[in-house]
Amino acid sequence: MARGQEASAEEGEMIVSHGYSFYGDLKYPADFEHYDYVNPDAPKGGELSYAALGTFDSMNPYTVKGRRGELSWIMYESLLGDGPADAYGEAYGLLAESLEYPATKDWVIFHMRPEAKFSDGTPVTAEDVMFSHNLLLEQGLPSYAAAVKKRIPRVEVLDEHTIKFYFTPGISRRSLIDQVGGVPVWSKKWFEESGARLDESRMETSPGSGPYMIDRIDVNRRIVYKRNPDYWGKDLAINQGRHNFDSIRVEYFGDDTASFEAFKAGEYTFRVEGDSKKWATSYNFPKIQAGQVVKAELPDGTPPTPSGIVFNLRREVMQDKNLREALSLAFNFEWTNESLQYNLFEQRASFSQDTPLMATGAPEGAELEFLKSLGDVVPAEMLTEEARMPHSSDGSRLTDRRNLRRAMKLLDEAGWPVGSDGVRRNADGKTLSLTLLFNTAAEGTLGAILENYVNNVQAMGIDITLEKVDPAQYTLREREFDYDLVFDSYRPFLGTGTGLMQMYGSSEAAFSVFNPAGLASPMVDAIIEASLMAENAEEEETSLRALDRALRFEFFMIPVWYKADYWVSYYDQYGYPEPLPPYDLGYLDFWWYDAEKAEALKTAGALR
Repeated sequence: MARGQEASAEEGEMIVSHGYSFYGDLKYPADFEHYDYVNPDAPKGGELSYAALGTFDSMNPYTVKGRRGELSWIMYESLLGDGPADAYGEAYGLLAESLEYPATKDWVIFHMRPEAKFSDGTPVTAEDVMFSHNLLLEQGLPSYAAAVKKRIPRVEVLDEHTIKFYFTPGISRRSLIDQVGGVPVWSKKWFEESGARLDESRMETSPGSGPYMIDRIDVNRRIVYKRNPDYWGKDLAINQGRHNFDSIRVEYFGDDTASFEAFKAGEYTFRVEGDSKKWATSYNFPKIQAGQVVKAELPDGTPPTPSGIVFNLRREVMQDKNLREALSLAFNFEWTNESLQYNLFEQRASFSQDTPLMATGAPEGAELEFLKSLGDVVPAEMLTEEARMPHSSDGSRLTDRRNLRRAMKLLDEAGWPVGSDGVRRNADGKTLSLTLLFNTAAEGTLGAILENYVNNVQAMGIDITLEKVDPAQYTLREREFDYDLVFDSYRPFLGTGTGLMQMYGSSEAAFSVFNPAGLASPMVDAIIEASLMAENAEEEETSLRALDRALRFEFFMIPVWYKADYWVSYYDQYGYPEPLPPYDLGYLDFWWYDAEKAEALKTAGALR
């Protein structure tokens, strides 16, 4: 047994492994040669370039001020690598070659690879890991620090390449080992010598241990990353067939119109399309017709991002559910999809749309028993009503008169009657005035959709303003929760974890940037807590289905639309494995460059 690993009888069996999943079921054995979905013989070379919108004033990805540069996190690695794209909830050793822990998961020891080194040639040590862990607690996001300090009371460096994390007794063992295993590791030496802070905006970066490093920066115009020719981990099994490009270039544009024109001109080579109008009408330019640019719909096995118009529940006016219901009725999905989005979308209802975790109908069986077990925090109607679904609208016109009448009645019931001047005021004579925050970098179809939504809200007698602000202002106001409504998103879930508390929990609702609504629901808290204590996959699935039901019941977002596939276009000089894995498109990870095709594009004048 390693130093520091004295196991008590209560701890039971000791587990030593090359990877980690909560239930211990790993897809890949210790001697695996590469992930199943990669091309292990993928050629190395070439460049992939794509666009980012807005501006950046920092290459520190963890700054709490300013806007970080795209991919500024790419240089840094962790003890456990990113999970494979064909298995959910698993991670395999990266900086660590193995880990060991008792069956009780009261602690974990990571044995690090002694060959790991930063790009400046210095070794990555256990001291660097402990320093990085503590730096995040001292200078990272408050919501992160508050959660981690409760759960990880102590860290111990056992030797230069061995580190042990202790976990708080009596709490869920979810998101503990994978949490500490996923902390980015920075150079303690660099931070101490430079005096830099993790929370500051700066262009200087600490050396990373990852496959890419910064090549050049042109502020607000371009960032180029180059593959580190001396990358220590290039021969690891988890890295085979990955990190194939010699360089990754990010081109910045003020808005998506300029970005798209630059793509057509060949200024960058890969585009994930999010604008339905462009996808339906603009991909008919000559390079598409000549086969020089590929337009493709590729399968996406992840649940769609829960995006929508989010209510800021921190504002007193937004506490009234009738008011929120009325505001939701102003959104006409059917008209929007037909008139502005070319019928390319489905209407989203769930936070885990089209997965086994999506709640349907009224609760029954194990889910019903689970909800009953939580007691009075679950409203009685939750036990009998069907899961909330978005309202339907008449798609033939922007304003659905039936929904408008229903919304007007709800506003009256909420204490906001309409006056003789057509404006809604409360009993104190205060006008119902709202702001919907919008990032101008996302102009285009989304801007038109929100303008039409605002028109419908105004027709109800509400003084609402669509506040269009530039990306820098948007970031600042979003961090300060300075809005009544905002077009934003949450993360979908396929498994449980303490990250659910950061997104949906009460304890961090006042300051968590992952919870734009400021949702604080005792029912949601109780479901997440119970989910974290699930003892098997069936219990976990039941609790998460109940969570989806509860989040929809609390109604803090107007759900909008989703699509089941990725829309991508790219210059025909790339290859990718087929079939693609379910959980990642992977164009920065396991796609590769075809030099022969690239040369043909250059000869034809399609690319410079």
